[in-house]
Amino acid sequence: MSTRLAGKNIFLTGAAQGIGLAIAEDCLREGASLFLVDRDGALLAETVARLDAPPERLGWAAADISDSAAIASAMADAAQRIGPVNALINNAGINVFNTPLETSEEEWQRCFDINLKGAWNCCKAALPGMIAAGGGAILNIASTHAFTIIPHTFPYPLAKHALLGLTKSLALEYAAAGVRVNALAPGYVETQKVIDYWNGFADPEAARAQTMALHPGRRIAKPAEIARAAVFMISDECPFMNAACLVVDGGLSMLQHAV
Repeated sequence: MSTRLAGKNIFLTGAAQGIGLAIAEDCLREGASLFLVDRDGALLAETVARLDAPPERLGWAAADISDSAAIASAMADAAQRIGPVNALINNAGINVFNTPLETSEEEWQRCFDINLKGAWNCCKAALPGMIAAGGGAILNIASTHAFTIIPHTFPYPLAKHALLGLTKSLALEYAAAGVRVNALAPGYVETQKVIDYWNGFADPEAARAQTMALHPGRRIAKPAEIARAAVFMISDECPFMNAACLVVDGGLSMLQHAV
């Protein structure tokens, strides 16, 4: 075990699988204590058992981040289980993809409730304690959808653009209080959701190859590669990084078109 994150008490959302699970594994290896939140309680319980960390270093709660009262309660529980939260990683999110005029009111509300309001609920619950303690770090897991547009993915990019706005606003508002707020923008990542997407095609291998071919390096990220970036950004190794967005997409967002 390393000590890069020793002394960090991290509140991590969307922790039961994919990028969230990879971040949890890496943060524990780096010496952090974690409080995990996911709305899928059964899957989260399996994740906690898999992580197999001492109870003083690993707490958890099944909660929907769009429910501000549930998140406030979870934050209080975290303080009791692992100590005052001095780092927050807003990883939870959902894909809501449609065309603008076909997007239902329910889809719109669900997209913003999780991808924007949920992140704000967690920030709002964590910030008072960080300010009182003289500092802290918040990392919002955004997406390359936060500054690029893929047709037929409405309204997801709108929510991720807004998440960057939230990041910058909070960063400037609370910089003098010692709180850093940054964002991490992954591109394509080989999570189970992406694998399920490929498997929805008649030829999953062809769909996978097509995704890989979009990228300059002819591959996409592994969850562990996103986790490494998250560890760096939440650590004290970048104390002057604030209101920033780190892009981890293999160069895809810089590519004008594939050749």
